[in-house]
Amino acid sequence: MFSKSSGGIGSVKSPRLGQIMPAAQPAAQPQSPPRGRVLTRRLTVAVAAVLAVGLLGLVPPAQANDLNDQAAALEQQAHEVQSSLEFVDSGIAKSAADLVMYQGQLPGAQAALVDAQNRVSVATGEVNALAGRIALAQQSKDKITAQIATDAKQSTETKALIGQIAAQSYKAGGLPVNLRLILGADSTSDLANSIDLAEQALRSQTAALEKLTAQKATNQNAEARLVAVEAEIKDLKKQADAALVAEQVARDAAAVQKAAVDKLISDSAALNAKLEAEKPRIQKQLKAVQVQQDSVAAQIAEIQRKEREAAAAAAKAEAERAARAQAAAQAAADAAANAGNSGYVPPAYVPPAYVPPALGNVSGFGLQHPFAANVPITSPFVRNRPVPTGTADFNGTGFYDHTGIDFGAPCGTPIYAPADGTVTLAGQTNAVSGGGNVLWISHGVVQGNALMTVYYHNSSVLVSAGQNVKRGQLVAYSGSTGNSTGCHAHFETWLNGTPVDPMGLL
Repeated sequence: MFSKSSGGIGSVKSPRLGQIMPAAQPAAQPQSPPRGRVLTRRLTVAVAAVLAVGLLGLVPPAQANDLNDQAAALEQQAHEVQSSLEFVDSGIAKSAADLVMYQGQLPGAQAALVDAQNRVSVATGEVNALAGRIALAQQSKDKITAQIATDAKQSTETKALIGQIAAQSYKAGGLPVNLRLILGADSTSDLANSIDLAEQALRSQTAALEKLTAQKATNQNAEARLVAVEAEIKDLKKQADAALVAEQVARDAAAVQKAAVDKLISDSAALNAKLEAEKPRIQKQLKAVQVQQDSVAAQIAEIQRKEREAAAAAAKAEAERAARAQAAAQAAADAAANAGNSGYVPPAYVPPAYVPPALGNVSGFGLQHPFAANVPITSPFVRNRPVPTGTADFNGTGFYDHTGIDFGAPCGTPIYAPADGTVTLAGQTNAVSGGGNVLWISHGVVQGNALMTVYYHNSSVLVSAGQNVKRGQLVAYSGSTGNSTGCHAHFETWLNGTPVDPMGLL
């Protein structure tokens, strides 16, 4: 319940709001203060987190080895901020915790957005590259198709030429009658002319046939190339369709990440403005809470002082009674031994000086855990914890205390008395502002030590002030009453007027 916040030396301007914030400076580890000083250091980390000005963008992400650890560390930081403000204002506590979460999540969201935008760029590049390859393949197809058409025309022309050569050769190369029986020529001159004409026709025809054969081979090759290019175009179009789908998916993911980043920035700015606007009221509330918390601490310290004094007085009275009884027995024995001795005078009784015993071990209380099940701790007991980086520290020492333990118990979780004791305070009371249904159990004095256990925010308390309770007795149910942002159990142990870590006693 009680916490202290203080900070380092110097100050810096907030880049966003232009207000003064303490500069981060190394601070020596302070020694544990006396009880009187502890009472002045109970303000929660509200001073460090709620009253921070220009907080947007200053809280760094949790440092951890992987994303799961980072998320857990960030959630723990938010829990600590929230729980430390529960006695001041539950709404402000929730806003401060949300602000820590938003700012802690922002760097990761921004990184995810950059990654998504990079995927869009890669996908877009793939789409453009495939479009270029399809265009080149289409150009190749068009060229091959044009070549096939040209070759087909040339083949047709060549075939026509061969036909013309054959017809002309036939018309011009008829043999004379006198040579029909031998060579098909009428004279030597006619024969020579006929042979010459026949040879010319044969050469022309052979050349045309060779050209036709070459054109046929070229056409077959072009047809094969055309089939391959068409298959390539078909495959590229499939790849392009898939790339377009991937690009759209990447763009959708980038849009989602962009919306998340924009929302985190917007929410953080709104919460930051809200906290800044609430600062005067919270400062006033903090002062009032500190006064009351000091009063509560003084009440507990006074109760335990009286208990210890009463126990010490009872121990002293018992020691003196035993000493007197022992002296009386010794005097009787001496008188019996000196019977008949008229000159014997019994010595006067001088009580021995009382020396109070040294304090015993606190384990003598034999505390059991207040919960039957293993309930996780959401905010531990801590002394001199450094103020989180990036938050304003108005107390000036750089540290704060959290003098209780917050257990993450769902509402309605049974709470059991950890040891025999007497109920000192129970139910709704003005003695503890923001504590809701409270319960104080005094466990008396054991070996010189006075112990009290304290429970806040209970949904209900089953015992009343002045009632004696036994170890393991059901005394309350956890809840979220008072200034609380959610179901949990706030548990404190006070030893000899000072709060101590409950985990050292359980």
